[in-house]
Amino acid sequence: MEQTWLSLIPFVIVIVLSITLKKILPGLVLGLVVGAYLVDFSILNGAKESVTYVVETIADPGNINIIAFLYLFGGLIGMMQISGGVKGFSEWASEKIGSERGLLSAIWLTLPFTFMMPMFRIMMIGPVVKSLLKKVNMSSWKVGFTMDISTSSVIVLLPAATAFVGFMVSIIEGGIQKHNLEADAYEVFLSSIPYNFLAIVMLIIGLIWTFWSKPKKKDKSQHSKQKEKYHRKGIKKELSTVKAQPWNLIVPLFLLLGLTLFLLWQDGMEKGAESIFDAFAEADATFIILLAVFITLIFTFIFYMIRKQKLDETLYHFYDGGNQLMEPIILLILVWALSLVAEDLGFSKFIGATLGSFLPAFTIPAIVFLVGSVVSYFIGSSFGTWGIFMPLGVALAASTGASLPMTVGAVFASGTFGAMTSPLGDTTITTASIMNVPLIDYARYKLKIVSIGVGIAAILYLAFGYFIGA
Repeated sequence: MEQTWLSLIPFVIVIVLSITLKKILPGLVLGLVVGAYLVDFSILNGAKESVTYVVETIADPGNINIIAFLYLFGGLIGMMQISGGVKGFSEWASEKIGSERGLLSAIWLTLPFTFMMPMFRIMMIGPVVKSLLKKVNMSSWKVGFTMDISTSSVIVLLPAATAFVGFMVSIIEGGIQKHNLEADAYEVFLSSIPYNFLAIVMLIIGLIWTFWSKPKKKDKSQHSKQKEKYHRKGIKKELSTVKAQPWNLIVPLFLLLGLTLFLLWQDGMEKGAESIFDAFAEADATFIILLAVFITLIFTFIFYMIRKQKLDETLYHFYDGGNQLMEPIILLILVWALSLVAEDLGFSKFIGATLGSFLPAFTIPAIVFLVGSVVSYFIGSSFGTWGIFMPLGVALAASTGASLPMTVGAVFASGTFGAMTSPLGDTTITTASIMNVPLIDYARYKLKIVSIGVGIAAILYLAFGYFIGA
């Protein structure tokens, strides 16, 4: 018990090395290995533990769903590129979008079609937005930030039809049952949404930042990074010569969207839901989105063959598109494995013992939010942060008399912070990869902006906690 502080060491290694080297992979590998040796300190067993954590991570059904989704969706994008779909849609959209405000507006307007899952949204709009940057000639950093803020600060506030809802309700239910509280988990979840102050504040800041801040031209670091990728020059030249065919993008994407909504409804109804709203809340969104991508790929292959797209080119670029996402996939696997190591070292126990139960009731939501935000930045996972802090938050609210919905909202807000800013977060990793910006520098760029929202949210938690929370 007294050694649970050791659980911080792997995260400290990752953060320090990432800042020093401006590369996250070495820090993740070293953090995982050091953590494994802290679990079992012997030469052979430490190495075995390192591999075991990676294998356990990959074997997790939820994680493998995300990994498979990323690769298959990357393959779908590769197919749409060689078929001229991305080029055709970009040329069509560029006629409608001729300014920075037009491009940023388009990003926000895609929300009604891509709200189901953060990774799904980034992967859907990222390649098209990136292709439009050439005409608008604005900063990739600002465009990436707009994609991330319009994703992380919105999806977490939606009460149904997202990959988050089922998990969020389930961890609330676990906390309620553990402490024998008379409350309905879904009602507590709905009541907590207005108290996710960070998401609400960042939604406002994001709109102001993206629409009213001064334009910033493309950064030189992006150009330099693109020039270094000599191995991609042949493929880029090939893609520049394809015939523009916008329907080769429009048909697969609308098929994917339609299938996703239908399968979400069907899965929820099979699980006993009595309405569309309940069905979306009950559905296993992560698996459904993977299933929708898989079915879409099959029909897209057939559609392209009917349109006389060459089979060998389609297959090659399917693999190439999937392989382009191997970097974020590997990073995510290591991040998940690192979280398992930290838990075995007693990370949750350390946080619980540090917070204690002696704090004034009105301070509980603010403290849970601030400590949870620090942890979420270290682990880069909203799900991981929620899983760690929800039992603690419910326990603290029950023991001190603090507002349960506000404390639950504070837990969700803390995970939102990590999703928005952490260099270990899947959204940050994927966006940086798609937009070709340095991961660590991009995470720092977002942190400067989101820190403003953290300060405002913390003040709101203290104010609301003092006046109405207790």
